[in-house]
Amino acid sequence: MEGNKIIQAITNLFNSVDARDWESVHNVMAETVLYDYTSMVGGEPSVQTPQEIIDIWSHFMPGFDSTHHQISEFRVKLHGNQADADYVGKADHFMDDDVWTISGTYHTKLEKQNGIWLITHLQLNYDKQSGNTGLPQRAKERLAKLQS
Repeated sequence: MEGNKIIQAITNLFNSVDARDWESVHNVMAETVLYDYTSMVGGEPSVQTPQEIIDIWSHFMPGFDSTHHQISEFRVKLHGNQADADYVGKADHFMDDDVWTISGTYHTKLEKQNGIWLITHLQLNYDKQSGNTGLPQRAKERLAKLQS
């Protein structure tokens, strides 16, 4: 039962990102989140608020026509009011007739607060990318034009 709630919280995160529903993204995160996409973008993991993570994503994702995150093969470990979830992820980013795909695994930690599972740690373990690897830059340029 709790395992399904944990998987649903994670699924809600990625579905909300694809829908650009930033309020729902915010609602599945704890007050602070250890955000670690360093395996793909370099740098160091950092503690972020949900709004800071949304600011990163909302200044990038809307440059694509659409995105589609697929997550599967969940392995959930419960530790009282805390949980660890490992799963496989694939993210397709679409623009015009092109697609850019990122593949990897995720490690996510959650904490049950007031009866709700919230994400406290989000780590991408980048494996590979395929398709048009120039799309991220095009998406940033497109978004900059739309916002000017």
